Amino acid sequence: MLREFNVKTNRPTTDDDTVYSLLSNRTKRDPEDVIAQWQDENTKAWHDVTAAQMLDRVRQVSKGLLALGVTKGSKVIIYSATSYDWGIVDFACAAIGAVTVPIYETDSSKQAAAITQAVDPIVAFAGDSERTQIMEQARLADNKLKFVFNFENDGLNAVSDFGRAIDDEILDGAISDVRADDLLTIVYTSGSTGAPKGVMLSNRNFTHIVYAGYEALPDMLAAPTRLLLFLPLAHCFARYIQYVCIGAQGVVGYVHNAKHLLADLRSFKPTYLLGVPRVFEKVYNAASQKAGAGLKGRLFANAFKHFIQWSKDEQETGRHGLIAGIYHSFYMRTVGSSIRSALGPNLKYLACGGAPMNADLANFFNGFDGITFIQGYGMTETAAPCCVNGEHDNIVGSVGRPGPGISVRIADDDELLVKGPNVFVGYYGNPDLAKETVDADGWLHTGDLARLDDEGFVFITGRKKDIIITAGGKNISPAPMEDTIASCPIVSQAVVVGDGKPFIGALVTLDPDMLKNWLESQKLDSTLTVAQAVTNEAVRSYVQQFVDQANSNVSRAESVRKFLILSEDFTQEDGTLTPSMKVIRPQVLKQYESVIDRVLYAPRVSQPRPQAASAKLMEKASESLTPLVSKAQENAMPRINEMLDSIDRARSNVSDSLANVSERIRSQAEQDSPDESTSSSEGEDAERPDGDQKDSGI
Repeated sequence: MLREFNVKTNRPTTDDDTVYSLLSNRTKRDPEDVIAQWQDENTKAWHDVTAAQMLDRVRQVSKGLLALGVTKGSKVIIYSATSYDWGIVDFACAAIGAVTVPIYETDSSKQAAAITQAVDPIVAFAGDSERTQIMEQARLADNKLKFVFNFENDGLNAVSDFGRAIDDEILDGAISDVRADDLLTIVYTSGSTGAPKGVMLSNRNFTHIVYAGYEALPDMLAAPTRLLLFLPLAHCFARYIQYVCIGAQGVVGYVHNAKHLLADLRSFKPTYLLGVPRVFEKVYNAASQKAGAGLKGRLFANAFKHFIQWSKDEQETGRHGLIAGIYHSFYMRTVGSSIRSALGPNLKYLACGGAPMNADLANFFNGFDGITFIQGYGMTETAAPCCVNGEHDNIVGSVGRPGPGISVRIADDDELLVKGPNVFVGYYGNPDLAKETVDADGWLHTGDLARLDDEGFVFITGRKKDIIITAGGKNISPAPMEDTIASCPIVSQAVVVGDGKPFIGALVTLDPDMLKNWLESQKLDSTLTVAQAVTNEAVRSYVQQFVDQANSNVSRAESVRKFLILSEDFTQEDGTLTPSMKVIRPQVLKQYESVIDRVLYAPRVSQPRPQAASAKLMEKASESLTPLVSKAQENAMPRINEMLDSIDRARSNVSDSLANVSERIRSQAEQDSPDESTSSSEGEDAERPDGDQKDSGI
């Protein structure tokens, strides 16, 4: 088995390859090409933006930032949901070398204030009034933060107005001063493995994988494409795909979130869809719940199995039997076509990243006609994807090969190491931590466990820090089991536990919306709250099916012996969930420590075995009859003694009678016998002790 693999690149980056150059070069090639669309909040209509229009807007905002005192290296906060304005500020900062510091829209005021205080920004952009107020409070507490602008209140127009005095020559001079290795952004990690860290990423970190993406996925990324972007741009994954789309021939459709995903898919008609596993789980769950129980439910369940096998056969042999083909046509018409149409008529690729994806679910989507499901792998420290499957070399369940110009290695302890121009610059304000993460040879230690097959495909097997060591010394990676349990339509999250414990257990949370739909489909009380559903036997039995499925893939020592359904879901507010919907395991273990110790692993109390009902009845009967039996025995004793005396007298009389009879027989025998010897012989025999015993026995 391979321990190291790399792919050469045909297009190495140069010092001129900045993020801003992706937009400016696109505009030079075709200024009238539609490059972006934004959606009107009221009418939901899409508005076109050409490459020239977007570049002009970016330059206006860049001038405004210069007028406000923003220069190369200055920090600019963006605290907003994904939007066209977000993209404009991103490229405007990149143009003049300002460093963007994104904050998730869902981050609390405390989290936003902490990041603001750490980076000392000059300008902050907020997505709405609520976040503008949070930034204003931070401005009052920080002397360096001078300006706060609200996207909803024409913040970009206000910034542009400040730049009217800045001419093109000054702007072009600032742009020419920015090189590929200059710092582009500081992205604070979501903290799923610990405290958030400020990851510093350069222009080259991003542009290298942008061009690598064109090489690895030419049809999906380099050809004319349409991308519906609803993932938060505060996440590297979304930032990267925005750059890819704008740098090639794509159109980015900006929407704030996935709340109206199906409607947005129908109206925008994307050619590919980028999402985290939770997005695809919701699509599947919605389809499953719509099918319900009964005949339609069984049909959907059979179709699910068919598409999984169809996908696997396609990857292994590329061929299908006649019967399988007939079934495939049937299931595409009855099940696949409705899901396929919901994704839009132009959709060819589904791309998943950001967290592990259940292999069966990935194969399910990959089994549809005309859709390729592509998985990749990356982290903030690699500027998002560093491994990806190909359009044709695609192994569902793996995260693909390393991208062009990137190397991967499996360490002795099976940790995945990554090396390449995409590896981050360092951690902001913490250089020592970066030295712990990237070794002297330039290998980034990802903290993920993996294996390489003979063709260079990477398979993630778990998280190094998440390894559970049971009290029996068994090392277990919880991720595969968590993925399977979480594939239950009504389950929101699953966390497998058991470090230092006698067996493996799990904490499970429910999805309220999917729970309601499932209860209705099962003709059960759909008004049940999550708290009530925790103890509902039907709910527990349904979850148990997926626990059993997870257990079927592991040994008994690794299997989940007991699970608890929690009455509340994990949230970002309580610190158990990241903005990208990843569980923060350390916080979950800390917050639910009492539940884990006292309920999941409650010690067994030694108690007397309960008596059976019949035993209890007999005991009560005995208690009530004892006095009666004693009284009867007392009354009967005189008569019993009298009877025993009578028996003794009768026995004595019988013995006397037998003695007399014996004496008469002996006398008669002496008189009748002429031979003394014979008489002697018979007399001796008659007087033998055992002869007497025989007689008395008769």
